[in-house]
Amino acid sequence: MRIDPRPLPAVLPFLGELPPLLTRLYAARGVQSEAELDKSLARLIPYQQLKGIDAAVDLLVTALEQRQRILIVGDFDADGATASTVGTLGLRLLGAAHVDYLVPNRFEYGYGLTPEIVAVALQRQPQLLITVDNGISSVEGVAAAKAAGLKVLVTDHHLPGDELPAADAIVNPNQPGCEFPSKALAGVGVIFYVLMALRARLRSLGWYENKPQPNIGELLDLVALGSVADVVPLDANNRILVYQGLERIRAGRARPGIKAILEVAKRDHARITSTDLGFILGPRLNAAGRLDDMSLGIECLLTTDVAAAREMAAQLDGMNQDRKSIEQGMQREALAQLKDLPVESMPYGLCLFDPEWHQGVIGILASRMKERYFRPTIAFADAGDGLLKGSGRSVPGFHIRDALAVVASQHPTLIAKYGGHAMAAGLTLPEANFPLFAEAFDAEVRRQLREEDLTGRLLSDGTLAVEEFHLELARALRNAGPWGQHFPEPLFHGVFQLVEQRVVGERHLKVVLKSECGSVKLDGIAFGIDREIWPNPTIRWVELAYKLDVNEFRGQETVQLMIAHIEPR
Repeated sequence: MRIDPRPLPAVLPFLGELPPLLTRLYAARGVQSEAELDKSLARLIPYQQLKGIDAAVDLLVTALEQRQRILIVGDFDADGATASTVGTLGLRLLGAAHVDYLVPNRFEYGYGLTPEIVAVALQRQPQLLITVDNGISSVEGVAAAKAAGLKVLVTDHHLPGDELPAADAIVNPNQPGCEFPSKALAGVGVIFYVLMALRARLRSLGWYENKPQPNIGELLDLVALGSVADVVPLDANNRILVYQGLERIRAGRARPGIKAILEVAKRDHARITSTDLGFILGPRLNAAGRLDDMSLGIECLLTTDVAAAREMAAQLDGMNQDRKSIEQGMQREALAQLKDLPVESMPYGLCLFDPEWHQGVIGILASRMKERYFRPTIAFADAGDGLLKGSGRSVPGFHIRDALAVVASQHPTLIAKYGGHAMAAGLTLPEANFPLFAEAFDAEVRRQLREEDLTGRLLSDGTLAVEEFHLELARALRNAGPWGQHFPEPLFHGVFQLVEQRVVGERHLKVVLKSECGSVKLDGIAFGIDREIWPNPTIRWVELAYKLDVNEFRGQETVQLMIAHIEPR
């Protein structure tokens, strides 16, 4: 693992009266003006800049006026679950008479608005279908819905294919011709923007002259959760949405379901961070869609019944434990496939398959193997009917969805379908095509990346002076976010004396350290360490990459180093 300095602009911007360290941290993350640090809702990019927003609102106003039956078709991940919940609750808040949702079971129907899901939807007799976090690639599904006489509104954030669906309206910042400056909205962010536009139109039509205007800000806890869990880049606009949602949660004003999941995870809502959204709430919500049916997750978020929320949160927590067990077994099997392969013979693009692997967990497996071997990875599972489903994760500098497009163009019959983002993608292909696909994918990775690109690399914000290891700075860094994708939490590095070391929870290393000059003693923890190396009483000095964190134990707060990388010196 290589630790490199995070690049800084030649001239640091003026960001107000901030401490020099914070100015440097923000500048290294692309912040160019003080205005970008304003996290008030007034700083959100106006909804008017979204292509298709007026047509979308026209459809919705008609639906509300005519008391039409509206059906939301979502996705089976945390973004899809929160987007389904935001759409359902938001439309009800704004006066819709009949709103329901439908989420395809990934094992029966797969992703998106397929013709098969339209057939299921028609049993509910909707008049308007709204997709959230999907739909931009659902050409056949939208055609089936239109043929059945339905109006269709597509809200999505995924990259479109060569052909757009013939929907009545499409809202997607990534569709051709959309000038919305932020292309990083999650699916839940897109539907929230649609609700903002609808509320403004209803206000102009006089809907709220004799009654209070609904506060759709009540949904921001869900927007924050879905945005972080979907790992979209936290640009200035997304940071506003996430910050505002975190503030609601910290103030105790979150949905009962979010509160219940935090309770079962033994997390204090008042101290929650964006990292908790991604690593505590997100996985428990995702577990429903990975192992069973995401409807449980959505119902947990929708309910206002505290007891019911706690019961469903406990079920989600149990599913997450099952998911961890399945994942660990799959990791062992994947490592066994690669253990005898010399590093110099390892593919640049890893493709892994086992007929017993679980469809719902291959995305996590791909992520774990990508982190271990530092190369784009796709894990496949048996999808039945002679097909494989693959889930891929990428490394910086390699756009995995575009790479799949190149492979598909060079080998037109190889892939049945694909889609995704720069860092994550999914695909389906015939099992017989797996060997040829693995070769073609590896060739495309080799075309784009060099050997040195496949070395693990951490970007450090520098070293901290002895006098900077204090609670005030740790608290300031925690509150300076929200941190997340493309706006990473500050990471520092340095050499420390290793005073004490012990393993807790099987694979976590608790350490006591002294600063290099020996004047400050610090606690630290490294998660998921290599048991072949640690603990090792002969190691006296270590080089660390770490985050400065606040640890609370029995009401006492102390500084703790969250160790991202540790190696002997």
